[in-house]
Amino acid sequence: MITATKGIRVRAAAVVATASAVLAGGVLTAAPAQAVTAPTLTAKGAYLMNSATGKTLFTKAADTKRLTASTTKVMTAKVVLSQANLNLDAKVTIKQAVSDYMVAEGYPSSARLIVGDKVTVRQLLYGMMLPSGCDAAMALADKFGTGSTVAARTKNFIAKMNTMARSLGMTNTKFDSFDGLSNGANASTPRDLTLLARSVMKSSAFKTVVKTKSYTAKTVTKTGAIRTMAAWTNTNTLLGWNGTLGVKTGSGTEAKYCLIFAATLNGESVMGTVLTAPDATSRTADVKKLISYGYAKIS
Repeated sequence: MITATKGIRVRAAAVVATASAVLAGGVLTAAPAQAVTAPTLTAKGAYLMNSATGKTLFTKAADTKRLTASTTKVMTAKVVLSQANLNLDAKVTIKQAVSDYMVAEGYPSSARLIVGDKVTVRQLLYGMMLPSGCDAAMALADKFGTGSTVAARTKNFIAKMNTMARSLGMTNTKFDSFDGLSNGANASTPRDLTLLARSVMKSSAFKTVVKTKSYTAKTVTKTGAIRTMAAWTNTNTLLGWNGTLGVKTGSGTEAKYCLIFAATLNGESVMGTVLTAPDATSRTADVKKLISYGYAKIS
């Protein structure tokens, strides 16, 4: 009897509250969700998606072609990791051609690989993605390209990069190098590079590499001795911030500052790209804004 009386009182109170709301506002409706203000960025191009659903969350000149700098190396990794029967522990001997290339290019970003050393494919991925080693990128392109010479193999590898881009729907992308040192026709868009990132981040091996802040490789010298390399430090200083777990920085005189990024926090995942930010500090600020905005939009 007491329980029934309490139930009547509760229902009566609810009816009174509902009636009061209707009388006060005319119609009882749910409170609107708080609007999220889109960020203002310094980068000339940007794209942000909900990486779980693929839904677009933000665009700024997202389909305008721009130089990609070392974000190109994400596609190099994608092609390598897509090889049939890939053995990440297979050893690759560093050739004199790799050293010659680095000299010819004016010593770009390097993993400081030593001619004659045997380095595993896995180690080369770390050397390419953390310190952004162009030497590691070339060694991978030579290893997984087809042809009778280094030049032929690296050219064939770049062709594979473009074939992969088409298969991923990267309709505004063309690669002319394996490391982002453009020969005049290396360009992509924030949307295309984010599509690439969403694809390659499905690889557990890739995710493990790009979220690593520092890695020390042990290579095998010509004499069979073990060489402990100086630690490779990830150029992505955002790692760990607000769930950031990758993906790749890029910079160059013309390309300025670029970053493909991915982050997951409290079950919410975002991914995106900024291209042509004026400096490293602005690039970092832009990406932080986008990640925070993405989480707010999803929630």
